[in-house]
Amino acid sequence: MHVSILTREYPPDIYGGAGVHVGQLVPQLEKILGHVDVQAMGEPREGATAHPETYPEGANQALRTIGTDVAMAAAVPDNTDLVHSHTWYANFAGLLSSLYLDIPHVVTTHSLEPHRPWKAEQLGGGYRVSSWAEKTALEAADAVIAVSSGMRKDVLDSYPDLDAERVYVVRNGIDTEEFKPDLGTDVVESLGVDLSKPLVVFVGRITRQKGLVHLVRAAKDFDADTQLLLLAGAPDTPEIAAEFDEAFGELSKLRPVKWVQEMLPRQSVRQVMSHATVFACPSIYEPLGIVNLEAMACETAVVASAVGGIPEVVVDGVTGTLVPYDPKLASDVKYIADFEAGFAEAINDLTRNPEKAERFGKAGRQRAIDEFSWAKIAQQTVEVYNKAIAWHNR
Repeated sequence: MHVSILTREYPPDIYGGAGVHVGQLVPQLEKILGHVDVQAMGEPREGATAHPETYPEGANQALRTIGTDVAMAAAVPDNTDLVHSHTWYANFAGLLSSLYLDIPHVVTTHSLEPHRPWKAEQLGGGYRVSSWAEKTALEAADAVIAVSSGMRKDVLDSYPDLDAERVYVVRNGIDTEEFKPDLGTDVVESLGVDLSKPLVVFVGRITRQKGLVHLVRAAKDFDADTQLLLLAGAPDTPEIAAEFDEAFGELSKLRPVKWVQEMLPRQSVRQVMSHATVFACPSIYEPLGIVNLEAMACETAVVASAVGGIPEVVVDGVTGTLVPYDPKLASDVKYIADFEAGFAEAINDLTRNPEKAERFGKAGRQRAIDEFSWAKIAQQTVEVYNKAIAWHNR
């Protein structure tokens, strides 16, 4: 079977969970299928045909993405038996390739545009373009992969015209040899961490989706000796930047807090996670949350909001603590304040009980090993490919 993977991200240019997924999946697919063709956006790199996002120059980001999708579709080899696209950025390329070559198209949904309305702040009218591209591609796909059972429900709720028989669950995974406890201290010491005190760590982007502002507000109620370390890049929009800067400024007046804006190498992130007492994931939307798996693989307890696919990764009371969050109440000021207070309480419970945190961490690593191996996920993906081919040829 000749398969072409269509993606925006591909190693070493990775900034989110979808890129991690593709980067880990392709080598495992090659063990099963042989060579796998990869068409990726961005600059040239080994293992992929690159398509710079430069056309049309100066246009809205969504329009530039659609232009790049056309170039990607044109580059898919003629002998390809199936195309597999990841995220709306590449879904339109998958749709075009499927139509042009008359081959099956499989889509993996790492997020859904209807569940990310805040992207209108970033893309303006481009959000309507991205939403159209995703909807059109998913409804025409021969198979849709959701990265969690919660995500599958969201897919069917968002796109009711989809045949449920074509929507499958194949979860994200984790390389437990790459992410494992790192007892070294050079990175954490260089970041000013006091190893004698509890440490709470966040890793992620500063977006509405990741909910970092909620963690920063919650941190005002952390115990006095608890340290907070944020590995977080620059905010997505001026609006998010203003909201985050205000919360961060208020917290800084009350306690030391470290914000690292540059992207650290993955091995450095691994050491930071390994030394965290608690890994915090305050997301308000999360299809699965690979970052929680990374923390668990490093034997770190997790406190996370109970949204999307997170409860399928973090087992409440076993590998971490889940804090209820209802997106429908996001505009209720009192509800959000209570959520932030509950998040702080859950973190304080673990920083005050290091044995409990350690027990959660060890259980988390074992769960990552048992349930989320990439070899298993690749085999499940190939099974979906075979079903997509059968559907296309029916």
